[in-house]
Amino acid sequence: MRSNAVAMGIFYLVLGNLVAVFSDALVKVLDPDQPVFQFVFFRQVSAALMLLPLLLWSLRRHPPEALRWHLLRSHIWAVGVVMMVIALTRLPLATANALFYAAPLLMVPLAVWLAGEALSRQKVVTALLGFAGVLIVLRPTEVNWAALAALGVALTMALNNLLIKRLPSHQPVVQTLFFTNVLSMPLVLALAWWEGEPWQWQMLGPAFGSSALIVVYAGLCVLAYRQAEASRIASAEYTGLLVAVGLGVWLFGEQPDLPLLIGSLCIVLPLIAMARSGSKPDEAPKKAQVTSN
Repeated sequence: MRSNAVAMGIFYLVLGNLVAVFSDALVKVLDPDQPVFQFVFFRQVSAALMLLPLLLWSLRRHPPEALRWHLLRSHIWAVGVVMMVIALTRLPLATANALFYAAPLLMVPLAVWLAGEALSRQKVVTALLGFAGVLIVLRPTEVNWAALAALGVALTMALNNLLIKRLPSHQPVVQTLFFTNVLSMPLVLALAWWEGEPWQWQMLGPAFGSSALIVVYAGLCVLAYRQAEASRIASAEYTGLLVAVGLGVWLFGEQPDLPLLIGSLCIVLPLIAMARSGSKPDEAPKKAQVTSN
């Protein structure tokens, strides 16, 4: 029975990461010159409309709590989505995803600094190898604003993951998802107005599709981590990078090179080893916690 639960958990995570990479692909089809803040605002509105019925149902039993932490996470998340759009529209899909996976690595020093967590030898080695992998993927001679934006996405993911600990454990996931999208909407709308561009209504389709896929991903993650311990299935998250490579080749004609493959292995393999040695659920990789943001 337990082996079946682990298998189902892995299946949900693999399927979820497939869905999440398709969400990234919907962002990538945008023109790099299209107004970024408008797209982020459309994504927020789409997510809010999808989540509103579930939110109203959850509020009957669980009044909203910790709104100041939701407010902080919402604005960090909004900054991350803006940088994600910049990175995905200017970098190969696999390269952007490889840099997004730096989020668990950044959580190591941030957890020590902000949460006072103990620093083990394994965490130090994992962070150093991962940092070397990031440098290999980036190739410092080719660093540009898009690559820095991708690392900025990883930083916002790491911060939001750590701030999850400030939220009540009994609070429904739908409330976290809803507040993360809605509470920063006034700022994003103001920035969209500041952009001074005519409203690009054709971006509504990709924005709605991207939000819908991320909500599906979040639901699959909840199902997965309820099936089995995170330490036994979390490494399945990293199938997303393989999917990103394949999707980049198939849809966008991208050709992964050797530095990308070597750097990705340096990032992913130490994280898999750490997950298998018994990581906690809130140390699980990349999007599983990010998308509960």
